[in-house]
Amino acid sequence: IGGQFWDGRAATLEEQAGGPPLNPIEMGMASKKEVINRIKENEFYVSSFKNIFGNDILDNDEKAYDALTKVIASFERTDTFSPFDSKYDRYLKGEYDLSATEDLGKSLFFSNNNNSCATCHVLKGEDKEGETFTNYEFHNIGTPANKTLRAKNGVENIDDGLLANPLVNDVKEKGKHKVPTLRNVAVTAPYMHNGVFADLRTVVEFYDKYNNKDRTINSETNKPWDEPEVKETIALKELKAKELTDRKVEALVAFMKLLTDKKYEHLLEK
Repeated sequence: IGGQFWDGRAATLEEQAGGPPLNPIEMGMASKKEVINRIKENEFYVSSFKNIFGNDILDNDEKAYDALTKVIASFERTDTFSPFDSKYDRYLKGEYDLSATEDLGKSLFFSNNNNSCATCHVLKGEDKEGETFTNYEFHNIGTPANKTLRAKNGVENIDDGLLANPLVNDVKEKGKHKVPTLRNVAVTAPYMHNGVFADLRTVVEFYDKYNNKDRTINSETNKPWDEPEVKETIALKELKAKELTDRKVEALVAFMKLLTDKKYEHLLEK
């Protein structure tokens, strides 16, 4: 438990915020100076930075970049970023009635007797306000490599997960990635740490393949599921569950759609 990014290498939100702009396969900015110059193009940003950090904050690229990470991290801690106003949250307050499919999905999701969703994606418990839908642990679920993305980025290395964290040197942690929140999961495709799946239903079917001998085909490719990128550390115990019917798969997807913030509900497929 702990740490930001898929491999937990960042100890704080501030540290995490500073990574993507300079990462060559994310935002790909050449330097901190280039990032700050982009900030200087926006008059609102300039005035805001000066009001918060002082009139000379943008004169030093290192200090300005550090201020940028603080700004992003501070926003991530606000109620605006995590409003907890989805249909699920409104249901808990008696302001929304679940459909039959959504209700079935909710029952399946929280029931360890049926599947393993709650093993990793529940922190507080069923019907608890402020549920984040992750326990913040790291696991290997046998995700296959995203070959298309690798070819585009010219990257051949294996996604080592926790083992890529400079503070971790135990080979038993290879391939384990941080359990993501399911908040807004229905509007934040693609899925898995490497974006290998495009559809939320595919993700549920992927989990089901571990327990359902008939779930052998990836519906996105119409081919057998690709091999796991890292086989030796797959969390088979945590993945153990009862097999799902197509109706139950649809119900779980319907439940996860309930976790969409109110302001993003218009993005859901009708």
